Amino acid sequence: QIPVGTEIEGMNILGLVLFALVLGVALKKLGQEGEDLIRFFNSFNEATMVLVTWIMWYVPIGIMFLVGSKIVEMEDIVLLVTSLGKYIFASILGHVIHGGIILPLIYFAATRQNPYQHPGALCFISPSSLSSSATLPSMMKCIEENNGVDKRIS
Repeated sequence: QIPVGTEIEGMNILGLVLFALVLGVALKKLGQEGEDLIRFFNSFNEATMVLVTWIMWYVPIGIMFLVGSKIVEMEDIVLLVTSLGKYIFASILGHVIHGGIILPLIYFAATRQNPYQHPGALCFISPSSLSSSATLPSMMKCIEENNGVDKRIS
């Protein structure tokens, strides 16, 4: 069966992005009248960032209990610990290689500067290697404070 028209499920991301772009241009074109709505959206963004920061601090506790309940159900704990140890080692090694070698090489290729001497470069590289939207508030704060990047750009 071939889906037709409204039978396709999912969100229209392209439409949302296009609407956001057009709305932003329209608000900027309004000048002073659009500033109130722009300030509202900036405040809404700041509140969202605070909520994400709170979630980042409390989610590990919930995950710990979820994992703990599964560990209690396991019959062979030694197999679990060795398998989990291998996974953790591989994950940490991958993050070290990616965040400590690959991303600094990309930074060097793009800027021709030593990433290990630039204090703000490493704080930008390490959270970005996690590639999660949960790291956005800390990364944005880091690049604004340490690298002097304008808040509108970050």
